[in-house]
Amino acid sequence: MRRDRYASWALAAFALLALGDLVGVAAGSDLAHTLLKPLLMPTLALYVVFSGGPRLLVAALAFGWGGDTLLLADADPAFLAGMASFAAGHVCYLALFRRQGTAHPRPRGAGLVLAYGAALGVTVALLWPDLPPDMRVPVAGYSLLLTAMAGGATTLGLTAATGGALFLLSDTLIATDVADWPQAPRPDFWIMLTYLAAQALLVRSVLTSGSAAERR
Repeated sequence: MRRDRYASWALAAFALLALGDLVGVAAGSDLAHTLLKPLLMPTLALYVVFSGGPRLLVAALAFGWGGDTLLLADADPAFLAGMASFAAGHVCYLALFRRQGTAHPRPRGAGLVLAYGAALGVTVALLWPDLPPDMRVPVAGYSLLLTAMAGGATTLGLTAATGGALFLLSDTLIATDVADWPQAPRPDFWIMLTYLAAQALLVRSVLTSGSAAERR
């Protein structure tokens, strides 16, 4: 079918753009990152559209695009606005998990959800003294919503759970950078790698778990 062909092309384009962005980040090319990063989520959203995916998933990716674009600016207001955009995307994911995860019982390793909660408390407590004062409450609130999204992802199975965990890892790396903690070489590379993998896995899990009736 033509839509399937378009979906395959969109997915291939996303993979190429993601590879190009990661290579650019690893090479320290701000120009490549600035040009390619804003194209990533729209291309993945096109894949969802051509695959007949739910509108909420497209909305989640659109908010991800907003966050990606805003975080390109090196300014606190843009960072806060970007965080708010990602938070809206997490709300979309939570709604999707609630809709599509009802037919999928939580894995027996539901202790993972408890581990997320414990990790949230420990991470926020450790980061709190080192975060700029005006960032503490927004980061804590965002972290709570992100953790809820990652926990909700477990209802769709291993693929979604992995995506949720990678999203947690990616944003935790960003938070440690905001707190001015020591970073691994090329931290932006690891942030983007885990983030792109997270979004791709979440998209895949939603598309494969949703029925035609749920795609509205």
